[in-house]
Amino acid sequence: MLSEKQIQRYADVLIWGLETARTGKIKKGDVVLIRYDLPAIRLVETLYAKLIERGVHPLQRLLQTPAMETHFYKHSNNKQLSFIPPGEEALYSNLNASIAVLAPTSLTHLSSLDPSRIAKPAKARKFLRDILDRREEQGKFSWTLAMYPTEELAAHAGMPIEEYARQIVKACFLNRRDPIGQWKEVYKKAQSLKNWLNRMSVVKFHVESANVDLIITPGEKRRWIGISGHNIPSFELFTSPDWRGTNGVYYADQPSYRSGNYVKGIRVEFKDGKVVSAKADEGENFLNKQLAMDKGANKIGEFSLTDRTFSKINRFMANTLFDENFGGKYGNSHIALGASFSDTYSDKASDLTKELKKELGFNDSALHWDIVNTEKKRVTAHLQSGGKRVIYENGRFTY
Repeated sequence: MLSEKQIQRYADVLIWGLETARTGKIKKGDVVLIRYDLPAIRLVETLYAKLIERGVHPLQRLLQTPAMETHFYKHSNNKQLSFIPPGEEALYSNLNASIAVLAPTSLTHLSSLDPSRIAKPAKARKFLRDILDRREEQGKFSWTLAMYPTEELAAHAGMPIEEYARQIVKACFLNRRDPIGQWKEVYKKAQSLKNWLNRMSVVKFHVESANVDLIITPGEKRRWIGISGHNIPSFELFTSPDWRGTNGVYYADQPSYRSGNYVKGIRVEFKDGKVVSAKADEGENFLNKQLAMDKGANKIGEFSLTDRTFSKINRFMANTLFDENFGGKYGNSHIALGASFSDTYSDKASDLTKELKKELGFNDSALHWDIVNTEKKRVTAHLQSGGKRVIYENGRFTY
């Protein structure tokens, strides 16, 4: 597993992620929520101590165990499924930061349950996420997400726990004397790439691989962002396109573990922005129920590319946080079904009202599901000048 030195480094990197995502130091008196699974307790204890030393108010919240989740989704009535605890809205309205440390002990425990019951709490809690999105737009909130190795993750990824832990250490630079310095270097290189992408006036992107033929329309007032501190690790650059201009076929060759379900071989076809066909080799019923969650669930919220020269991840990790940052031989592209990110708006984020989001084609949903393709691919930008430019090929940006 992780050594004490690596845990200390991991905690420091997560705090760096929070501060980088907000472009400002965590201040005395800030309220920081730590959500975690029990196997990650040593890392959480270390985080807690470091936050206390900074004069922060850390709050800890243990996530439901698989047994709790199973009983909740199986036996709760409709009121229980939609219940919001007293004080929850007040808490979210005052949070300055959130850290989630995932360490699951089961990945498929909900696979026999009705997917519509799993969707109901997500829809009921969407207004809480909207509060945090608005606070982030105002520069008052930041978040980051990390993962701690477990036997369950390692088993589903097909490797021993020791190797799985080594993959996390390597991907997060915890084997370096100065991991934060390494992250700063990646952050600097990514900034040059984002500047290059954002200087282009693009009408549409054409994504092509063995099983993908997809048109994505970036839309007005968009920018590419990424490697911002939000996720540890994170090597992707992404934007939230105008969902209305999505057409064609997308295929995810990486499996997904989501809400206690396993889904493999997702193939979705878009027409005028909406999914008109959704198939999967495994988990197709769950896929279609997720796409029916709300009006925005069957639309695109994110388009992402990862350069293989950034990412050290070269194994399937059975967790989206790592799999959406896969480097390997050909990097990866992924799209998200559902919600868009308001920080991809190129003007002042706090001016992005709900009405303006709708006008510009930013998608709104309780769902945000990243599905990943690692095939050899080419991404061509069709420019407003009438020309074309290949921006990504063979796992690398062509900058």
